[in-house]
Parts: sequence; C-alpha cells; structure tokens
Amino acid sequence: MSTLIIFSALHLLISLVCGAPLAPALYVFGDSLFDSGNNNLLPTVSKANFKPYGVDFAKGDTGRFTNGRLVPDFIAEFLGLPYPPPCISIRTSTPVTGLNYASASCGILPETGQSTGKCLSLDDQVDLFQRTVKSSLPNHFEGPNELMEYLSKSIFVVCIGSNDYMGNYLSDTSKHNTPQEFAHLLLDKLSQHFQRLYNLGARKVVMYEIGPIGCIPSMTRKITHKGKCAEELNELVSYFNDNLLGMLQNLTSTLPNSIFARGLAYSLGYDAIMNPSKYGLLDTSNPCCKTWANGTSACIPKLKPCPNPDQHYFFDAYHLTESVYSVLASHCINDRSVCSPTLKELVQM
Repeated sequence: MSTLIIFSALHLLISLVCGAPLAPALYVFGDSLFDSGNNNLLPTVSKANFKPYGVDFAKGDTGRFTNGRLVPDFIAEFLGLPYPPPCISIRTSTPVTGLNYASASCGILPETGQSTGKCLSLDDQVDLFQRTVKSSLPNHFEGPNELMEYLSKSIFVVCIGSNDYMGNYLSDTSKHNTPQEFAHLLLDKLSQHFQRLYNLGARKVVMYEIGPIGCIPSMTRKITHKGKCAEELNELVSYFNDNLLGMLQNLTSTLPNSIFARGLAYSLGYDAIMNPSKYGLLDTSNPCCKTWANGTSACIPKLKPCPNPDQHYFFDAYHLTESVYSVLASHCINDRSVCSPTLKELVQM
C-alpha cells in the first residue's frame, strides 16, 4: 500500500471523526447539469423551478434540472460541506464554503444559449468568481496570503460544453467549422478560462468530459439513426473529449502547483446506457417525466414523473436522474480510471 493511500485514509478517518471538512470550499462552474438555481433569477425560459423537478430533493424545486441531487451536491457531501448555493442568489454575506456559478443553456462560447434568454456563459461565471475573490472573500480573511491558501485548498468542479454542440454547432457553426476545428476552438477558449481561474487562486480543478449527447432523448427522437444512439453526434464530441486530457495536462505542467484533472463522464455514461443493469437501471432511453414536444424537451409542469426515477437514466429529454449523477460523482471520488487523481486523492495534494 502506497504512502499516499495510507495518508489519505488516515486524513479521511480524522476528518470523519472530528467532523472537519476535507476541503475549505467547493466552487462549481458549468451548465444545466450543474446549475442549482442561478437561472431562476435570470430572464430565460431555461428554468427548473417547478415540479416535477426536485420531487426527490429535500428542498423541493430549487432550479436543479433533475429529480434530486446533482454531481456537485454529492461531492459537497463527500467533502463535508454544505451544497454551494447559486451565486446570484446571495444577497448578504458570501459563504466561505463555496458557490455555484453554473447556468443552464450556456456554454464555453459566449454566444451559446443566448437564444433562450439570458444565461451565464463561462466567461460570465469566471467574472462573477473574480468579483467573489476580489470583493467578497477578503472580508473573511486576515490578508491576501491567507485567502490564497484557502483558495489553493478549495475544490473546483466544471461541467460544460454540451450546449456548444447541441445549441450552437448543430445549428449554425457547423457551416463554418469542421468538427476538429470546433473542438480545438472550444478547448482553446476553455484553456483561457482555466488560466483565469488559476490566476484568481484556483489550484485543484476537475473538468468533466462532455457526455454522450447522441444518446439523449432530445437528439434520438429528432434524428434518424440506427441502434440506441445517434453515434454521429457522439463522434462530434469525441474530438473534444479526446483532446481534453492533453489540454489539462499542459495546464498542470505549466502552471505551478496546479492540478487539472479530467472526469471520464462520456465512457461512464455510455456504459450505463448500454449496460443499464450493471448500474441498477431499467430505462436508459426515455425521459422519466412527461415532457413537451413528444419527449424532446423539458418536463411539463405539475405532472407526476415516473414512479421509479432511480431506475431511469434520463429525467427529462436532456438531463439525468439523481441516481446517474450519484454514479458520476462516486466514481470520480473513488475510481482512478474515471478521475485521476480521484477526489479522495486530490484533497490530500
């Protein structure tokens, strides 16, 4: 057994016994897969602040696009932290345990998602984090060194990019870019955003891959395809995913004391879709809730969802159920084949 594993296990045991969090804060960036309610306060149709969303969540329909908890919620529980609240909902003192900046329908590119109303692009989200670091957090620390120490130990999780394909590339941009060119455009922009986060103090960052968009009901019910998924759409995001690790490794090697880790969301998600029983699932093709537009859109308000959401992969035509988010979170916490380093290891570094 390696020294790192022994030390990690000891630290975890001490934290569990003493009740101390494993990291001082959790900061969240992304799209609707991570949005915990920011879009509630924005002029947009991309909202989930109504039933049946949140039907299995203790606080109800908070704006999470699922029946229960999201990946960041499970990660917060593992770290011993409260769920990071939506950043634009904060009206008084900024919590030092983290914030959620994610915004549904938005993406890496600033133009992505704007057709449905206002959303926070990744650039907007980093701007808001900069405001947090420069204006709000200093009030809680004795000086800049203490603040930077806190940020260096905090965990940053990111999940974004699928809307850049579904709501951008597949509508307009494909006329101007090859799939390879578009993937490199996204990765270049993403790298710039990550460098900004680093300059603001982030040191431990986990970026989840784009999932298998060719398997989601909103795509499979609109596009003629063979088999369970529209594999040509999955191939599109593979250009991004296949080059993501190299970009993250380059940042880690060039930015001192940083760790940029990749979360293998695509292969894990695809495996669950193709082998549902392996993950305790029964239905990996249909939305759990009744949706608009023949199963290709959001949940219809007030209607009861399926009786067994924990056995469904999809809650609506775009988003996953709590049970699938639990798999994506727990594997990143524990499984080096999904996240390397794992979150258990990352909190020790």
